[in-house]
Amino acid sequence: MNTANLQLEGLLLAVAALVDALKAKGLVTEADIDAALATAERAATRDPRRPAGLTPANVDAVLFPIRFLRLAAGDPEGSRRSFSAVASLVGATKPD
Repeated sequence: MNTANLQLEGLLLAVAALVDALKAKGLVTEADIDAALATAERAATRDPRRPAGLTPANVDAVLFPIRFLRLAAGDPEGSRRSFSAVASLVGATKPD
C-alpha cells in the first residue's frame, strides 16, 4: 500500500477522534460538524479551478476524506470504529 494512503488513514482517524472530543465537550454539535463538512464537500465539487479532465474516480478521491469525517462524526461509535468500517460506509453511501 502507498505510504501516503496510510498517512491519510491515520490523519482521518485522528481528526475523527478530535471531532468526537469536541462533541463530547459540547463545543460543537453533530449538526454544526455536518454543516461545515457539507460546505467543504460542495466547495470541493464546485471548484472552478479543478482540471476539466479530472476523472470521476479522482473527484471521489478528493471527496473521500470529507465524506469519511461526515460519517464518522454522525456515527454513535465515532472514532472507535475502524478505518475500514467507516471507509466501507463511505463506499456504500456514495451518491450516484
